[in-house]
Amino acid sequence: MKHLLAAGVLSATFASCCFAAEFESKRPPIEERCFTSPSVEQTIAKVKPKIADAELAWMFENCYPNTLDTTVDYEVIDGKPDTFVITGDIDAMWLRDSTAQVWPYMRYVNDDEKLRKLVEGLVRRQTKCVLLDPYANAFYKDMQKESEWASDRPAPIDGVHERKWEIDSLCYAVRLANEYYRLTGDASIFDEDWRRSAKLIVETFKTEQRKNGTPYRFRRSTDRMIDAPLFDGLGRPIKPVGLIASAFRPSDDSTLYPFLIPSNLFAVQSLRQLEAIFRGELDDEAFADECAGLADEVQAAIEEYAIVEHLDFGKIYAYEVDGFGNRAHWDDANVPSLMSLAYLGVHKKDDPLYLRTRKFLLSDSNPYYFRGKAAEGQASPHSGHERIWPMGIILRAMTSTPDEEIVECLRMLRATHAETGFMHEAFNKDNPADYTRDWFAWANTLFGELIVLIDDERPHLLQTSFD
Repeated sequence: MKHLLAAGVLSATFASCCFAAEFESKRPPIEERCFTSPSVEQTIAKVKPKIADAELAWMFENCYPNTLDTTVDYEVIDGKPDTFVITGDIDAMWLRDSTAQVWPYMRYVNDDEKLRKLVEGLVRRQTKCVLLDPYANAFYKDMQKESEWASDRPAPIDGVHERKWEIDSLCYAVRLANEYYRLTGDASIFDEDWRRSAKLIVETFKTEQRKNGTPYRFRRSTDRMIDAPLFDGLGRPIKPVGLIASAFRPSDDSTLYPFLIPSNLFAVQSLRQLEAIFRGELDDEAFADECAGLADEVQAAIEEYAIVEHLDFGKIYAYEVDGFGNRAHWDDANVPSLMSLAYLGVHKKDDPLYLRTRKFLLSDSNPYYFRGKAAEGQASPHSGHERIWPMGIILRAMTSTPDEEIVECLRMLRATHAETGFMHEAFNKDNPADYTRDWFAWANTLFGELIVLIDDERPHLLQTSFD
């Protein structure tokens, strides 16, 4: 695949002479790019000159097309588009990441036929993945490739990279199909396979309410305690109260309490979207009613068990609960997160409950909010102590109202890319050169989305100089 040829351009080090007044593009040569979208190229050409800070403009040019440049494998199979999108430095496709990676390009699908087909192909590929194993989070294109996690119990079946049950994986498949249909009106994606996958998603959600137990287990021999659920792969006890249990978070870490609230809120949104599709387009009232009923049940349980009184911040969302009254108060920078609820469209930016929760997340009361010499921001148990996630800073900017906060987020992102021109998974709060993941396409493209969003809504901020 071409992305393998492109990987070399993402080296974290390069000659200091390149990091000067004129910044050299870190994109692969045109002939080595996996996919090119005229609309994306036009946006880069339009937005980059508006960015007064040369370093920030360079970062935007590198990051925004990174998914298309380096991670996309597009072809036509049996007369239909098929798109496989790897995460970057891991040669597998996550349902979550693949949707998030192409999301910033969705605005162009009606103007760029190549891009429309690419997204259609990803919807069709994700449908295949869900039907293969609705509990899996990541997949291979080569069905014969052996997973590096082959020793997990149960072992991943052919075509599955990893079988971590994460509610949001299925939500992201719904999110992509719904948005593609909303923008294009193309209902051809809702074929028999897609309808079966949608019903399997709802069936899986219902099973994982765990009113009658669960068939799911995940066991792994590991020295990372958060890499597998406790108690023989089942996780901590929960009280079945209508919420959906998630064995893992979007970070691929096991949950402390299996009722993961951002993912349950995301599931409610997905169920509402499925209800609308099956009622309006597919004329399946019975299944639409089933989706609506489950959404109502989960929403009611969220309101009863996940909105809690904090001593300092009032009523806010907990991150995880167990139905018995125990809860965890923090957030994880990976999306869906509590911070990202406004970005995902689950809440409006000015919703009082969201604002109180957001205020907590950006405070020292959040154990995964770190302040250092280089930056401050949300982190993740996935990367441990003192490591800030650029994704968290980006989502803070995307959900912000004051100009000053957005500018400060841009300043921190500009100051912490370690002279690579790309986003990373996490960096040390005092030393950005100490980072993880050279090639993390989701974070790169999300940064580009932030810049385009600022150009849409607050273009004057792009005139900020940081020198």
